[in-house]
Amino acid sequence: MVVQTMWKDRLSFSDLEGKNGEALTVRIGKLGQMGCGLLRFGIPDMEAAEILGNLSLMVSMPLVADIHFDYKIALRCLDFPIAKIRINPGNIVGKDKAKAVLEKAGNKGIPIRIGVNAGSLPGDLRLRADEGSMESAEALVLAAERELAIFREFDFKDVLVSMKASEIADTIKANRILAERTDVPLHIGVTEAGPLIPGVVRNTAALLALLGDGIGDTIRVSLSDSPEKEVIAGREILRTVSDLGNGSPVSGVRIVSCPRCGRSGFDTIGFTGKWQDRLYTLDKNITVAIMGCAVNGPGEARNADLGITGVGEKVLIFRNGTVIRTIDAAEADAAFEEELNK
Repeated sequence: MVVQTMWKDRLSFSDLEGKNGEALTVRIGKLGQMGCGLLRFGIPDMEAAEILGNLSLMVSMPLVADIHFDYKIALRCLDFPIAKIRINPGNIVGKDKAKAVLEKAGNKGIPIRIGVNAGSLPGDLRLRADEGSMESAEALVLAAERELAIFREFDFKDVLVSMKASEIADTIKANRILAERTDVPLHIGVTEAGPLIPGVVRNTAALLALLGDGIGDTIRVSLSDSPEKEVIAGREILRTVSDLGNGSPVSGVRIVSCPRCGRSGFDTIGFTGKWQDRLYTLDKNITVAIMGCAVNGPGEARNADLGITGVGEKVLIFRNGTVIRTIDAAEADAAFEEELNK
């Protein structure tokens, strides 16, 4: 199961140069360490296609070109070693244009994702959904099936489909319908899901339902937040599915942290925020506990491979419920890093 995310900003050529380029490649590499297997970029014009093409030569992360309206942009992107093209069938019209993209992608061995969104359905299907003569979920499925028919006509097999809506029920129903009708790989997620907390809740509801049914081959947790947060959310959803017995084990660090309360003696929120991204980049199957109460912390997190808590000006570091170090609060980060490295 591949977790993917989308870059949030438009890049310029200057972003690829010098220190900017170094910082960009480091950040993309960090996304890979955190569990991202695919990074998508919106490509609105030819300049953006050139920038993506150059970036694809700089990083090992598989990059996806997201194309709307102009099939010629897709053709240009295919000149570079990108990993995938994503096309919205509601925005590119004409079988001859589809044929040109499919033939070039086939020759290059580059797959294509048919990306159907409820907000950009083909005109006739959108009208029927709006007037209530067809369910939105069925409209999503029909839009995908129309495009799949064109792909079959030109014998293009390296294809997967996504059908996304901001409504959870429509997203679930559309994917269940298509999964019954075809074995085409499905990329799943909820589009326009909102900011961090509502977005995570809405995506979790949809993805747990679908993944529990064995539906879905790649996921993206769409959030009005950073790519890093999307990757973390996706990874944790897959871990939850695994914990429920519906998926393969998910490797990597598991963070256990208490919510903090009036008896807290340690800033769990601040410490977790400071260390979260670093912990998620580690290729270690360990549990790390960040607890606020020195009385209950080590006991409640006694199964953690490494934990930290504190009271007053003192910080305790523990392993498997046993305190191994007591230090001043000012030394917390340095001591924690030492024990983490061990």
